[in-house]
Amino acid sequence: MRIVLVAALAATAACTPVEMRGQTPAAAPVATACNAASLGDLVGKRASDARADVMQTRSGSRTLRWIAPNTAVTMDFRADRLNVYVDAKGRIERFTCA
Repeated sequence: MRIVLVAALAATAACTPVEMRGQTPAAAPVATACNAASLGDLVGKRASDARADVMQTRSGSRTLRWIAPNTAVTMDFRADRLNVYVDAKGRIERFTCA
């Protein structure tokens, strides 16, 4: 039984690149984080595609997500994503980066 275990461990180690053995992998490069603080003047305005472009440019976000009341959203964190919360009438309520 020990021989089988040792052989399995040796085979697994052989699959690991030499430069990775004994090291922790480097973290993935962090995407540019967005900055929602610069968008306060847009609260209360009607949501639109033209405003989405402005919000992305000013916040520095790579992606934008509209979140309306009762909308299901994923809970994954993305520092480069701007979340735009809108009310039932399509007016912007608030912003978060996540």
